[in-house]
Amino acid sequence: MIDAKPKRASSGIANGGFDLGRLLLEGRAFFALIAIIIVFSLLSPNYFTTSNVLVMSSHVALFAILAIGMLLVILNGGIDLSVGSTLGLTGVVAGALMQGVTLPALGVTLYPNVWVVAVLVCALGALVGAVNGVLVARFKVPAFVATLGVMYMVRGIALLMTNGLTYNNLGGDPALGNTGFDWLGFNHILGIPIGVIVMAGLGVIGVLVLRRSAFGRWLYASGGNERAAELSGVPVKAVKVSVYVLSGLCAAIAGLILSSQLTSAGPTAGTTYELTAIAAVVIGGAALTGGRGTIRGTLLGAFVIGFLSDGLVIIGISSYWQTVFTGAVIVLAVLLNAVQYRRRAKPATGSTGGPSPLPKRGEAVGADALREK
Repeated sequence: MIDAKPKRASSGIANGGFDLGRLLLEGRAFFALIAIIIVFSLLSPNYFTTSNVLVMSSHVALFAILAIGMLLVILNGGIDLSVGSTLGLTGVVAGALMQGVTLPALGVTLYPNVWVVAVLVCALGALVGAVNGVLVARFKVPAFVATLGVMYMVRGIALLMTNGLTYNNLGGDPALGNTGFDWLGFNHILGIPIGVIVMAGLGVIGVLVLRRSAFGRWLYASGGNERAAELSGVPVKAVKVSVYVLSGLCAAIAGLILSSQLTSAGPTAGTTYELTAIAAVVIGGAALTGGRGTIRGTLLGAFVIGFLSDGLVIIGISSYWQTVFTGAVIVLAVLLNAVQYRRRAKPATGSTGGPSPLPKRGEAVGADALREK
C-alpha cells in the first residue's frame, strides 16, 4: 500500500510545524466538551461542582455503555437500532425475575440471587445481538432493516410480558435472599457511582481489545474494506456476528444499571436511546461507513451529549430547545466528519490520481485506520 505519511505531513505548516486546523478538527469532541463546561460554569455556579459532575457522569454512563457497543458495530460498517429495545427488555426480564418465578407444577416460587439475575439478563442481551448478527452476516439482510425489525420484536415482547405495566420495588426482601439489585444504581466506590466505574471498565477493555488483539485488527480491516479483509484471511462473518453480540451485551448491562437506578423496570425504557448512542459515536469522530473510530472519541462524544443536555436543564432551557441544540450538534459533527475523512482520502490516491490497489492475500489491511488510534 502507498505510504501516505509524506503527503499528509505536507498539509501542515512547513518545516516541521503542526496543522492547527487538523488538530482542532480531530480533537473537536474534546474541545467541544471543554467549551460546554466553560459556558455552563459561567451561566450556573452549581454546574461544575463535584457532586453535580458525578450525577451528570452517572447519566452519561448509560449512553456511553450503549455507545461502546454501537461503536463496534459501526466500525464493522453496520448499525444496531435494537439496543434501546434490548435495554428495555433486559430491564423487564430482570424485574420479572426479582419479583419471583412461579413454577405451577411444583407449587413454588423461586427468587433468584441478584447475581444470577445479572448473568441471565446479560445472556439474553447477547442472544438478541446474536440474532442481529446472524441475520446480517449469514442471511445478508441489510443491518438497518434487520435491527429495525428486531427492535420492534423485542419491544413487543417486553410489552407482552408486562401488559404495558411497570415492575416496581425491585429492592427485594432479605428473607427471600434476593436483595442487592439497587447496588448498581445507588452504591459508590471511593465516591464514584458504580455505573461510572462500569463505563470506565468497559472503556478500558474496549481500548485493549481494539489496540492489542487480533480481533481489533480484524474489526478495523473488515470495516475498512470487507472484501480485501476476507481475501487476507480475516474471518469476516465471525467478526460481524461478534460485534452484534457485544452490542447486545452492552445494552443488557445498561438495562441493569438503569433499572437499578430507577428501582423499577418498564417496557418503554430505552426508547430512542439507540439514536443517542449513534450520535455519541458520530460526535466522537467515527465514520458511519466503517473502519474508523476510537473508544476514546466515543466516550468524549457521550460526555458532550450528556453534559450539554444536563447543562441546558440546569439553566432552565425548554426541553424543546434541548432537542434542537442536540440535533444541531449531531448535524455539525456529521459535517465535520465528512470534512475530516475527505481530507484523509486525498493522500490515499496514487501518483496518477487513481485509487490505491487492494492489498494482496496475507498483506495487512486497515493499517491506516489502526494508525489513527
